[in-house]
Amino acid sequence: MTHIEFQRSAISPGDCIGNGWNVVSNKFWLYIGVGLLTLILIGCIPIVNLFLVGPVLAGFYFVVLRDMRGEPVDFGMMFKGFEKFVPLMAVGLIQQIPAIIFQVLRFTVDIGQLIGVGKFPPSGRGTFLQSSGPDLSVLQGLSFVLIVVGLGFALFSIVWSVALQFAIPLVLEHDIGVVDAIKLSISAAFGNLGGLIGLIILSMLVALLGIVAICLGIFVAIPVIYAANAFAYRQVFPLIEQNFNFTPPPPTAYGSSFGSGM
Repeated sequence: MTHIEFQRSAISPGDCIGNGWNVVSNKFWLYIGVGLLTLILIGCIPIVNLFLVGPVLAGFYFVVLRDMRGEPVDFGMMFKGFEKFVPLMAVGLIQQIPAIIFQVLRFTVDIGQLIGVGKFPPSGRGTFLQSSGPDLSVLQGLSFVLIVVGLGFALFSIVWSVALQFAIPLVLEHDIGVVDAIKLSISAAFGNLGGLIGLIILSMLVALLGIVAICLGIFVAIPVIYAANAFAYRQVFPLIEQNFNFTPPPPTAYGSSFGSGM
């Protein structure tokens, strides 16, 4: 595969959020439309959305990466990710593994609860009360186990998400396979772990502000967060593939010290 360099400790979370806001605010309605379509395609179409996450998010990245270089962008570029549908779909599915597992577990627990409730007696007297004891103990023990498993699974999901942070834009910009993109993403992510954690925290705050600002705010917050992720990617991978007709950015172009002799 092509040797692709990445910068370590290159992410400036505050600059990513600030630049994300600047990009979105400069073309406000374009990003509101692109963001809304992104939410619909990856959040409102059950089952099918699992196969669309990669191509759709890649389209959003494509728009932002062009825009930050001052090149023309339009709404139709949102579908550029579908030009590499298969590899981007594969990366998207791999990224969604924790979500898929969670849905399966939740479905299993719901079914188990329904079965458990069906076993409870209609009355609390006599032998019925005695027979309900073991069922309640089992359910209490199961609840404790589920809490522990849930906490562990939440940690696993966060680590998984961080590790694959850059996989989609790497497949979008470079002619590399899914496995190579994932390996490179993992290396780059753990080389920028502190910055990514800071970006996640700030992104959560932005999302919270969007929720507080009634419903309209979240439709602004989501594009800002996605744009911030694109800036983080560019800080870590400053070199652009030639087939995108981009030139390498100068040092500190995206609000960080990457590429300046670090």
